[in-house]
Amino acid sequence: QLQASGGGLVQAGGSLRLSCAVSGLTFTGYAMGWFRQAPGKEREFVATINWSGSSTKYLDAVKGRFTISRDNAKITMYLQMNSLKPEDTAVYYCAASRGPIGGSTPASYDYWGQGTLVTVSS
Repeated sequence: QLQASGGGLVQAGGSLRLSCAVSGLTFTGYAMGWFRQAPGKEREFVATINWSGSSTKYLDAVKGRFTISRDNAKITMYLQMNSLKPEDTAVYYCAASRGPIGGSTPASYDYWGQGTLVTVSS
């Protein structure tokens, strides 16, 4: 199971840190990712991190503002979001992809969390 948390309401320019707690999986056997879905839009790739944390990939729109990380000892993944913009408003989902490297499409992922809402006010 994947449990996302940390969403909330923040003003533009503010920061939030999302967490994704994982249970029931061999955490180091999975690459992890964050996706988001705004109302009326398709689910969008945000970031992915490989099993060891040594390799990451980001959506261009969040590069330099968001940082994905993982703590394999705590079996948890994080998304630090800084300089938030109203267009970052969405439900954020964490996902696990079997294997060492994740992809940028939802179909690349095997397990999903329930989502946490991030709302950025202007």
